[in-house]
Amino acid sequence: MSFRTIEWRDNTVIMIDQTRLPAEEGYNVYTDFQGVAEAIRGMIIRGAPAIGVAAAMGIALGARDIIADTHESFFRQLENVCDVMARTRPTAVNLFWAIARMKRVAEAHRSQKLEAIRTVLKEEAIRVEEEDREICRAIGRNGGPLIPEGATILTHCNAGALATAGYGTALGVIRAAHEAGKKIKVIADETRPWLQGARLTAWELMKDEIPVTLISDNMAGWLMQKGEIDCCVVGADRIAANGDTANKIGTYSVAVLAKEHGIPFYVAAPVSTLDLSLDSGARIPIEERGSAEVTHIQGVGIAPEGVKVRNPAFDVTPARYVSAIITERGVARQDYCESLRKLVQG
Repeated sequence: MSFRTIEWRDNTVIMIDQTRLPAEEGYNVYTDFQGVAEAIRGMIIRGAPAIGVAAAMGIALGARDIIADTHESFFRQLENVCDVMARTRPTAVNLFWAIARMKRVAEAHRSQKLEAIRTVLKEEAIRVEEEDREICRAIGRNGGPLIPEGATILTHCNAGALATAGYGTALGVIRAAHEAGKKIKVIADETRPWLQGARLTAWELMKDEIPVTLISDNMAGWLMQKGEIDCCVVGADRIAANGDTANKIGTYSVAVLAKEHGIPFYVAAPVSTLDLSLDSGARIPIEERGSAEVTHIQGVGIAPEGVKVRNPAFDVTPARYVSAIITERGVARQDYCESLRKLVQG
């Protein structure tokens, strides 16, 4: 990849600003945890794995800046930093996974001096980012063989390097198939209202010289009907114990269409996206965002002023529509309650 989604450099957090793509490849520098939290909330960085990395780095920044004379004061303020991160976006479970991981590391070193705890948290945040890149490569290795030679693949939203620390989940599977020499093509739907498919997925694939065609969201069914799509690969923000999958709004519609046309529908995600504490997708919290994201595109109004708007950021695809769930530890299939549990247990 010719860009880094997020990195820790010189005690700052640097992110590519995804709201400026594809027109401008610009990077933002964050020096405190509040800035990182706002970047997550404002979609400067997005995608479940990348949000997890950002949260870990934000907590490390917060810990660095805590002024405390006692461990009790330090840990009380660290809890506040974690609470701020937890309130940024409710659906992506990787956010809460990363927060819990950083808390565990801090507690494990509670007996050490405060400066040592700060250093350990910084090192752990960097480790989360490094691990994520390797995890995505493993997802690609496990999922690449599922993509047939010459396949045309539909993907929804952006589950690529921009949604992770690098390489991607759904796009990791696609990249692995491409790197294996398979003559594949990708169809990216635009993914309203944030246009992640149009702005981000198409941009990524073009940089990697992987053939990509952009369509609007309402074209997928027609292309499936004409036999022009061979499989679908998407990412995930949270997967319940039974395999129900929360992903960007519109994923459910694609899955239903794929089922109707006998097209495999694959979900690619790290094990950290599995939330086995939830027995079904009905319990996954769905983030609702502001109306302007629907009524405006890049600040230009496209709807009557004052119109009522619904803007759920995610929907839940029932497990019966999911052909397989591709993780770094292997590929899970029905019965997901059993296969996902085995993956988590390692």
